[in-house]
Amino acid sequence: MAYDKRFALLSVCALLSALAPVTWAFYLPGVAPRDFNEGDELQVKVNKLSSTKTQLPYEYYSLGYCKPPKVENSAENLGEVLRGDRIENSPYVFQMKEDKLCNLACEIKKMDAATAKAFREKIDDDYRVNMILDNLPVAEARQRQEGNEVLKTYQRGFPVGVKLAITEGSEQKYFVYNHLAFTVLFHPDPEILTSRIVGFEVIPYSVKHEYNKPDNDEKPKLFTCNPETKQFVTGQQPPQEVKENEEIVFTYDVKFQTSDVKWASRWDTYLLMSDDQIHWFSIVNSLMIVLFLSGMVAMIMMRTLYQDIARYNQLETQEEAQEETGWKLVHADVFRPPSNAGLLCVYVGNGVQFLGMTIITMIFALFGFLSPANRGALMTAMILLWAFMGIVAGYSSSRFFKMFKGTEWKKNTLRTALVFPGIVFCIFFILNCLIWGEKSSGAVPFGTMFALVFLWFGISVPLVFIGSYFGFKKAPIEDPVRTNKIPRQIPEQAWYMQPIFSILVGGILPFGAVFIELFFILTSIWLHQFYYIFGFLFIVFLILVVTCAEITIVLCYFQLCSEDYHWWWRAYLTSGSSALYLFLYATFYFFTKLEITKLVSGILYFGYMVIISYSFFVLTGTIGFYACFWFVRTIYASVKFD
Repeated sequence: MAYDKRFALLSVCALLSALAPVTWAFYLPGVAPRDFNEGDELQVKVNKLSSTKTQLPYEYYSLGYCKPPKVENSAENLGEVLRGDRIENSPYVFQMKEDKLCNLACEIKKMDAATAKAFREKIDDDYRVNMILDNLPVAEARQRQEGNEVLKTYQRGFPVGVKLAITEGSEQKYFVYNHLAFTVLFHPDPEILTSRIVGFEVIPYSVKHEYNKPDNDEKPKLFTCNPETKQFVTGQQPPQEVKENEEIVFTYDVKFQTSDVKWASRWDTYLLMSDDQIHWFSIVNSLMIVLFLSGMVAMIMMRTLYQDIARYNQLETQEEAQEETGWKLVHADVFRPPSNAGLLCVYVGNGVQFLGMTIITMIFALFGFLSPANRGALMTAMILLWAFMGIVAGYSSSRFFKMFKGTEWKKNTLRTALVFPGIVFCIFFILNCLIWGEKSSGAVPFGTMFALVFLWFGISVPLVFIGSYFGFKKAPIEDPVRTNKIPRQIPEQAWYMQPIFSILVGGILPFGAVFIELFFILTSIWLHQFYYIFGFLFIVFLILVVTCAEITIVLCYFQLCSEDYHWWWRAYLTSGSSALYLFLYATFYFFTKLEITKLVSGILYFGYMVIISYSFFVLTGTIGFYACFWFVRTIYASVKFD
């Protein structure tokens, strides 16, 4: 009893410790509303250059763009660094509610061979420039017809440039977008005479500026856009070609417009930026089918089991008992420890750790703490929660290890703390080396890598040992029936009850519960869209849990009825096999939806999808295993044995 109280207290302390840094991650700088007075200085911050074709982000100043006198990095959390975000200041500065025309961003720049080559490569790979103003990403405005309504949507960022032929039949040339026409949307507050920024739009132009360069240090006078004559750039001027020894002038306009959108709703338009909108009816219909099938399976199982238990308990003579077949006959072997019991304990422990992280993360996301406005908060929360959930991993792993008559609990604990994260870290490290070789900003720097290792060995591993210590100190889980010393011979199984076939069949239904939602998750990750429907995701997750539990119980029941008592590993693999279908779907998505052509980018995609699929295997496998464990213990505890 004392151990129970101590473990409960320890769990509460670990949970509170986990929530503290996560809560800190939620309230990032710039998330709270800011009120601006007329004339207040606004500075645009620059972020990474991103491309859906290469999936390799680069720093903004890796190209020959204008720099401020001193480049300063903004504070970044762990999630932002892992995503490759590099937020820095820029020379684009203006005052609130003061329109400006044709401002010079910096002095005239002359392109050398290396700069011209870099611009051409980024244009070929469809790179887009990302900027931020008051925590809002810059976007190009688009209109989409939806029925009789015209919706305004955003496409995040703007292209580095364009490749086209000026006249029909001429050679295609590269042109850089060197003039940015910003539009800042603001919502005024008439009571306190301040305003809040609710939109940040841009129209990029490629303009070969005409100018006269004075002999003194004064700024050159532009003829292509003249602030004195109120002349805007309209796109009628010749474009600025990317060419060696070509002089480029970077300019920008800024225009302020009032908006009826309130600050609390300013992200709504950004969240509609995807062309492939969620078809709610289709998804709900699919989920209802899954729920219907799961309900039917549960009803059939409960009715059949009720009849089995009633029949077994009504047997009166020994002859009747000897003639009886089914799952009752293997009662003396069903709780026999499986082969590689220690490895099963390791994966069960890691699955519980991953499950705890997922549930808590989704709860906070459900309440809006992990919205896209909190850049990097989702990944930061997941990593921190995973580290602090190590205590439940050690506890659950050691409980099963002791039930399987294991003695070397320290060795089992070490494997629990190292096997799953070790495999993930090795894959991640190899991928990071590839990214580093491409000189991408997505490469995790040494300091961040050290922080990840510290979270693993400094927090997660000790908590796994603490949980394992208290778990092993508790009395072992008692089996409802005794196990014979001599194993029972398993009769020959039908082809459809073979392990490989039943395991592969068992993963179809859990995958079917999530594959529609999986499309939007992959789109948000690899096509750089915002994912925000966490409420619906939570419902899908609950359906996934129910589906994994039910399909594993059903197939386990059929297996025991055929007098095959090797259910431990099969229970884990049945629902865990849905990860195989997830990876196959990711392969299908790669060839049908993405335009990745580079070898390194393809390796990155499949490497990260291996990590995601492996994590999904551990998560779903553990859910199915616990459901089957509860089911087997319940049915054998309900039958009388001599």
